[in-house]
Amino acid sequence: MPRLRWPFLAALQLVAPALPAQAPVITPAGDPSVRSDTIYALAVDSTRYPDEPYVVLLDDGVVRYEADGRGTRTYRSVIQILQADAVDTWAEQQFGYSPGHEKLTVNWVRVVRPDGSVVSDAPGQVQDADVPATLGDPVYSDRKVRRYSLRGVAPGTIVDFSYTIEELKPFLPGDFYRTWSIHNAHLVRRSRYIVDLPAGFTPHLIERNLNFARQTREVHGRRVWTWVTQDVPKPPQEDFASDSNGVLMSIELGGALSWQEIGKWYAGLARGRYALTPDVKARLPGLLAGAESANDTLRALQRFVAQDIRYVSISLGLGGYQPRTPEEVVSSGYGDCKDKATLFVALAGAVGFRAYPVLLNSGGDVTRGIPSVQQFDHAIAAVEQAGGRTYVDLTSDLTPFGELPPSDEGEFALVVHPDGATEEVTLPLSAPADNLAETIITGTLDAEGMITASYVERTLGSRQYQLRNLFTSTIDSAQRADIARSLATRLYPGATADSLQIFDGRDLTADTRVALRIMNGQAARPAGASRKTMILTLPVGSMRSMADAATALEAKGPRVYPIDAAKVIGPIAGLTELTLTLPAGWHTQLPPPVDVRGKWGTYSSHYTQEGQTLKVTRRLEGARGVYPPDDLYDLTAWLRAVARDDVPYLVIETAGTP
Repeated sequence: MPRLRWPFLAALQLVAPALPAQAPVITPAGDPSVRSDTIYALAVDSTRYPDEPYVVLLDDGVVRYEADGRGTRTYRSVIQILQADAVDTWAEQQFGYSPGHEKLTVNWVRVVRPDGSVVSDAPGQVQDADVPATLGDPVYSDRKVRRYSLRGVAPGTIVDFSYTIEELKPFLPGDFYRTWSIHNAHLVRRSRYIVDLPAGFTPHLIERNLNFARQTREVHGRRVWTWVTQDVPKPPQEDFASDSNGVLMSIELGGALSWQEIGKWYAGLARGRYALTPDVKARLPGLLAGAESANDTLRALQRFVAQDIRYVSISLGLGGYQPRTPEEVVSSGYGDCKDKATLFVALAGAVGFRAYPVLLNSGGDVTRGIPSVQQFDHAIAAVEQAGGRTYVDLTSDLTPFGELPPSDEGEFALVVHPDGATEEVTLPLSAPADNLAETIITGTLDAEGMITASYVERTLGSRQYQLRNLFTSTIDSAQRADIARSLATRLYPGATADSLQIFDGRDLTADTRVALRIMNGQAARPAGASRKTMILTLPVGSMRSMADAATALEAKGPRVYPIDAAKVIGPIAGLTELTLTLPAGWHTQLPPPVDVRGKWGTYSSHYTQEGQTLKVTRRLEGARGVYPPDDLYDLTAWLRAVARDDVPYLVIETAGTP
């Protein structure tokens, strides 16, 4: 075979066998549709890729499903190791599966050279093990892993492995969900994905950004889709890239179910799980003691379920989807998300509220057009009130009633009614201004530059959790002193502090506020021998870094991905206000104000002096929205406009003798 012809012939060798009506049956004996020597011949010259630790020679997936969700999925990876940094990544492999409804077969694991000669044709060590349940965030699962330690992996070698997982009995008949990313974090020389389904079966399918067409063959009652391409480049790395874009190529596949059918199935699993036993009902008067309103009642129930019932994830067989009864959860003192949501729904129902379980994905990323229960990994509750519906995440023990943790906000979810009726909803999304961190410093500066001031820090929305976590445990006197000193010296070197005011982080009705008194802090220093000028250091810093960020963005050249405004600043707001009474006769050289508005957010800074009172106010608020790559220039202009507030300190002067 002439050397110059092999890339074309190798592509034919990979593509042509995929066209028959049924997907290849891949076993430990090999893959009849792919010749390994043609794949190994795709090995690259490592000197041409000095920044790449490895290259993917073949990324291959073959899935076969029946209409009831049973089927197999086989994956093969052929990886060329270019640098020592990649050895640890690929010399250890593990494959996970759930033996209760899946069967794992590792077809082969071998290490070869680019010429096909074998370095090792079997792993050095193999072990089947349970996935351990961690103590800090316990997760109990019936999943197992098979671990392999490969021999002879080194730069210049190729790691080649294939494994098959057979779905024996899906929890929800007809449900399956698969994703395939054609782009990888590194160069992919060949990518192939084959889907084999019954000819009369119409699954949900979404293709994103493909620059090639799928091939379709149908015969003997089967339909086979094949996606095959070559030399898929490493995708660019860009700051603030939108998750939804027109660049990355991918395929998503799911069964023919609807969201309504999924909700009805879950309602069936949960039916009969909302009844309260007499022992659980007997707890209600104590839980609701002092409740004077509907909100008080629901807050009390939320606090009990969120804080008194420990969170323990339980994903054992069907128990990964079916909630335990309230009696089981209360008597054991622990439960997972669906257990907690069920308990809250049952308790709320017992005192006259209509409440429902809500299914979602805790990290988002649900594709609404591919209904599958496998896209969900979380459950919360919804309760109807006179003013509207309130969503409650019972696994978040520090989120006040009426709010959601940031990971839930804005996500697609299913509200499941007892009769199986199912609502598709988008969860509420807080405004950036609602996620506020506010710092107010009010004090007096003497002629030596020493400050005495009050300090108040207050947080709301998604900004509250750092403070809440800090004060979830009892704080003794020594810890109080350390906290006060740390806050004071962070602002002003050498300062002392007292009168610390804190709150109980687990009290979900408490104002998330910290206050203290700062004394003898070095806020300003004399400049020059005359001592008629002082340099006042601002505790709020400078916005100079915004200009540096703009320069870094422009240095990367033309942009590929859309820009996600929420990743620039974040959907948050910050307010810092410094009010100082200056010594008599002292005046400040005031910088000009900066006011910037745009689709990336808003920023304002104002410096004023009235009499002896100096006031510095800065406010920054982010925004949401996805904008085209060409808006990079608008973003960098916005960043540089904010950076005009490059004021780390102020000059204050006196005409007289200080």
